[in-house]
Amino acid sequence: MRSPRERIVETTFELFTKQGYNSTGINQIIADAGVAKASFYLHFKSKEDLCVEFLNVRHQYWFNELHTFSLPSKGLYSKIISAFDFLIYMNEKEHFRGCSFLNILSEIPVDNIKILSVIQSHKADLRNYFLEILKDDVLSDHIYMLFESSIIESQLFKSNELIEKTKKIVTYLIA
Repeated sequence: MRSPRERIVETTFELFTKQGYNSTGINQIIADAGVAKASFYLHFKSKEDLCVEFLNVRHQYWFNELHTFSLPSKGLYSKIISAFDFLIYMNEKEHFRGCSFLNILSEIPVDNIKILSVIQSHKADLRNYFLEILKDDVLSDHIYMLFESSIIESQLFKSNELIEKTKKIVTYLIA
């Protein structure tokens, strides 16, 4: 059986995905998670703290999935293309929900440094993922930008078509 904390985070993922950050209230999370209000506040001081936890859990999950997915890939070309294949896999698995971090970013005030720093950290780790593979900061940033735009465009159009086209572009860049 899942702990109240786990139920809260799981429910948060479902509600943020369906309704967004701003349209999801703490009382709805408490009710849908089947926990007492006191239990919620035992684990989280605020909706902002819950969002930070949600993003941290999502970060760990997403990178674990990426590493597991790309583990069989050998060589530079294969690892980079595998990352784009991973986007296709995630789109199919999560029905083109897009990037949790960018979805939240679009809803928070510009001065919410607590949540913003978690989002920036996630994106920095993704940039470093490509840098570690490519060992070229200009090329890796180019690939990173193509990767990020692929996430956004595939969410917008509910299609993997542009990811497939981007894989062809990446082939030319790293050949």
